Amino acid sequence: MEEPRTLTCPGPPWARAGGPPPLRLWEERRAAARVPWPSTLLVALFVLVGTGFAARSQTGTRESLDALGRVLLLVGPALLLLRNRWPGAVVVGTAASTTVYLAAGYPYGPVFLVLVVATFSAVSSGHRRAAWWAVGGFWAAHLVLAHWLYAYLPPRGDTAASWGQDLGTGAWFVAVLATAEVVRARRQEWARAQAERAAAAERRAAEERLRIARELHDVLAHSISVINVQAGVGLALLDDDPEQARTALTTIKAASKEALGEVRQVLAGLRAPGDAPRTPAPGLDRMSELVDQAASAGLDVTVTTEGTSYALPPGTDLAAFRIVQEALTNVVRHSGSRTARVRISYAPGRLALGIDDDGPATGSEAGGSGNGLAGMRERAAALGGTIEAVPLEGGGFAVRADLPVQPRETP
Repeated sequence: MEEPRTLTCPGPPWARAGGPPPLRLWEERRAAARVPWPSTLLVALFVLVGTGFAARSQTGTRESLDALGRVLLLVGPALLLLRNRWPGAVVVGTAASTTVYLAAGYPYGPVFLVLVVATFSAVSSGHRRAAWWAVGGFWAAHLVLAHWLYAYLPPRGDTAASWGQDLGTGAWFVAVLATAEVVRARRQEWARAQAERAAAAERRAAEERLRIARELHDVLAHSISVINVQAGVGLALLDDDPEQARTALTTIKAASKEALGEVRQVLAGLRAPGDAPRTPAPGLDRMSELVDQAASAGLDVTVTTEGTSYALPPGTDLAAFRIVQEALTNVVRHSGSRTARVRISYAPGRLALGIDDDGPATGSEAGGSGNGLAGMRERAAALGGTIEAVPLEGGGFAVRADLPVQPRETP
């Protein structure tokens, strides 16, 4: 019989490494390298035009907006072009350029918008400490300029600013920072949800690949084992007993036709996942077919039923059928015994299966993939059941499966 092997689903490499998928990393790097020309140009135009209008109402109280003032106004937007790549440095630079602009005595206006945009970019990209320090340093510098250094800086004859106005400005910047923090938290939640959805989709894809591999293995292994045995019989008897060889070829044709039909059913489910299968999934009601196929391979199978049978859910019925099929396939492949016993025991909420052979093991690979027992364990585990395969005294082998089940209906 086959040695137990464990199939694992490792998942994508990025999940094992604990990081985001490579595509997302590539998108993040591409976004960081992108220069935000359109938004920065709009900010620059708004700052220049808005400050020009604001300067008209501040004539005589602030310095006139000359070439140096316009250059200082454009320093901030120029720095914003780099906010995707270096958000922390940009928020510090815009805070410094805005401080220099105000220290030069130029008019108040939308110059603060540059610092707001830089703050949002820094906080949302995770550079929170740089943003808080930059805004806090700007407000502290503004207090020093407006209350202590105003007499030494342009414009001449300037007076100290109102504390109430400065406190209002500080509250406004705190609101900006708080809003940026909220936006950052929402973006993190969205990114986390996306990562979880991507991981879940990858897990579902991996599980589906395992299910398809298990189904194809169970479909093909049994039929090909029968074909292999009958082909050997046909070759051995081709000259001495042509009629028996003809019978073997007939069995090969029937087994291959059935295998092709079941493979088509599996592949049809892949092409149209939402469509109902054209033929019902196999279940224990087709046990007579397994017995006939095993008989064609030279194996005499005895089936006994214990308890009162009832209709099984499709998933449990299919799993039970495949477990018996794989166990009989293993007997054909790996056992010298030409007899096998199948026991099906019905109990309330449980279904027990037992498949025994008398051995001895032949030690032949017989073309097996080595995944039969692992596939049976996966089917049982998917239903919350258990399965064990143990050697018997005298060289035989026994497979025991215990599956939980809720009857769909009672006869």
